[in-house]
Amino acid sequence: MTENDQGNVPSRQRKRFPGISSRAYEHPADRSALVALRKLSGFDTVFKALSGLLPERSLRLLFLSDSVRVSDAQFSHLNDMLRDACYILDLEKVPPMYVTQDPKPNAMCIGLDEPIIVVTTGLVELLDEEEMRAVVGHEVGHALSGHSVYRTVLLFLTSLALKIAWIPLGNVAIMAIVTALREWFRKSELSADRAGLLVGQDVQASMRGLMKIAGGNHLHEMNVDAFLAQADEYEKAGDLRDSVLKILNVLPRTHPFTTVRAAELRKWSESRDFQRIMDGHYPKRSEDKDASVTDSFRESAGHYADTVRTSKDPLMKLVGDIAGGAGDLAGDLGGKLRNAFGGGQGPRKPDAAGTDGTTGNAEDGKGGPAGATGDAS
Repeated sequence: MTENDQGNVPSRQRKRFPGISSRAYEHPADRSALVALRKLSGFDTVFKALSGLLPERSLRLLFLSDSVRVSDAQFSHLNDMLRDACYILDLEKVPPMYVTQDPKPNAMCIGLDEPIIVVTTGLVELLDEEEMRAVVGHEVGHALSGHSVYRTVLLFLTSLALKIAWIPLGNVAIMAIVTALREWFRKSELSADRAGLLVGQDVQASMRGLMKIAGGNHLHEMNVDAFLAQADEYEKAGDLRDSVLKILNVLPRTHPFTTVRAAELRKWSESRDFQRIMDGHYPKRSEDKDASVTDSFRESAGHYADTVRTSKDPLMKLVGDIAGGAGDLAGDLGGKLRNAFGGGQGPRKPDAAGTDGTTGNAEDGKGGPAGATGDAS
């Protein structure tokens, strides 16, 4: 695809990221959840069995017959945004995009073989050009990451769970997979928000879009800083009972809460990782095959550890305190064991006087828990 293929010239210059890998913008929790899903006992078997049953052809025909396909002739401004987003993220094949009649603002990217993007009329009418550009970039990010495959499976399994709810064990099995998929998909939304920012390259437009999704088309009545303050209040408010209620509230959702998404995106936009991408330093798709699974696990573990350590949520603070106490205890025990066994240097020899002659090791007891390492960045 060349720059001239993009149709109308964008309203301002935007940086392009040739060959960018989705690893550049994927949230660490997204990657770890994907690994967990693939390791889920029986998931691969279930996925392969269901692949032939998923109504993908039916979905494509449905949107083709009962929605408006974006093109140069229909919703041309959206078509320009779509081609521009694919150009910026270097996605060679532009996915089909449809506008469907629905007053609820929404967008999705689905499909097993080839992703398709669907946006509702409610969303098109709600957002301005730059806000909509971030949303289109968000969906193109889903396509580049391959998220559409799991979204399609989630839609099918959710429908299936409702149909077999009368079978106790069958429903429990399906809902276990649905719950895991929802947890992964919530994390994948954070990744796609980052892709939307890379495409729009306007953090304020991304913030406005999320505010409008939460509060409607009343931008003059809303404030970005106050909106982000809500996310901080939500995280640290209440006691352990509220922490449990937060978990219960989010379980049935496929998307994180809007204020949380805004806070996460603002944090990433101010990070060194984002600046490095904008400066042209990012992992390439050509290197994906050489990506280390171990490094991905280490990064994810570091992210979760940092989240627990810095979280203001009462439950997470309790978990962090318990983990810290356990770490201190492990350090104390480790130091005592090293002293007892001569710092791991083998059996101690008696001194000239025939006594034990044990002395303290100056290096013992300095460190933290055995095997502890610094936080992954």
